[in-house]
Amino acid sequence: MTAGFQLGVIGSLTLSVASSVAIVICNKALISTLGFPFATTLTSWHLMVTFCTLYVAQRMRFFEPKAIDGHTVVLFGLLNGTSIGLLNLSLGFNSIGFYQMTKLAIIPFTVLLETIFLKKRFSESIKFSLLVLLLGVAIASVTDLKLNVLGSVLSGLAIATTCVGQILTNTIQRKLKVTSTQLLYQSAPYQAAILFATGPFVDQLLTDRNVFSHQYTAPVVGFIIMSCLIAVSVNFSTFLVIGTTSPVTYQVLGHLKTCLVLSFGYTLLHDPFTMRNILGILVAIFGMALYSCFSVMESKKKSALESLPVLSQV
Repeated sequence: MTAGFQLGVIGSLTLSVASSVAIVICNKALISTLGFPFATTLTSWHLMVTFCTLYVAQRMRFFEPKAIDGHTVVLFGLLNGTSIGLLNLSLGFNSIGFYQMTKLAIIPFTVLLETIFLKKRFSESIKFSLLVLLLGVAIASVTDLKLNVLGSVLSGLAIATTCVGQILTNTIQRKLKVTSTQLLYQSAPYQAAILFATGPFVDQLLTDRNVFSHQYTAPVVGFIIMSCLIAVSVNFSTFLVIGTTSPVTYQVLGHLKTCLVLSFGYTLLHDPFTMRNILGILVAIFGMALYSCFSVMESKKKSALESLPVLSQV
């Protein structure tokens, strides 16, 4: 693993964290303060703006588009769009605590799928660090756990589509030799299309309000534009992180964002904060540190083993 590649990974991780925390704060103001609760429709606008931005970028020769098999990219785009809609429905039909448990279940389910279908091996130390991380996030964010049949089914579908979508994001980039930008450029229109078609109905079902009859004041429009611009960075960094690392690492990063959002909520927005939140965040950060340490150690060990045949040939 070259120094340039490591620098690129660190840069993509930093961009992902910064942009994700920024968009959460922006959307919290848009939804909670300004009363714009149409999250699914807003996500479709995010993806439309992302595609338009990438289209301008490729016209200006910032990157070279690469053709991908149409069947693959359409299914991939629709799958990712569906997973976003299902996560929003899961939040709408479940308690916040159960929704957090749904997000926590994505990591072990991803590990299971990669082990079964991709024959990927996770060491006991990596599994232990993930367990510590999940325990910490659960302590910090999971409160009530109210179960219902419809909510549980939606959560199961959301977990499955999210895991498969993120594994495919990594697999397509590696197997087809495409960059994160090229894959996002090809798939964003299909993700946007399915969310634009279903978003208003999903939002109507969850909020009992119509997105098209909402009163769009200047502050609401301003925050929507800001949210869409930040989303370009979020979408780009998501594909970049999954492509350069792995779906599991991206989920670990996602839980770091959760801890940061909880901390920012307490510091900037004066959200309620308890000793349980603090303890959970500290345990989660310890789990992330363990995961990072074990990942680096295993990466160095793998690089050393790969260099042995070369040395023997010399």
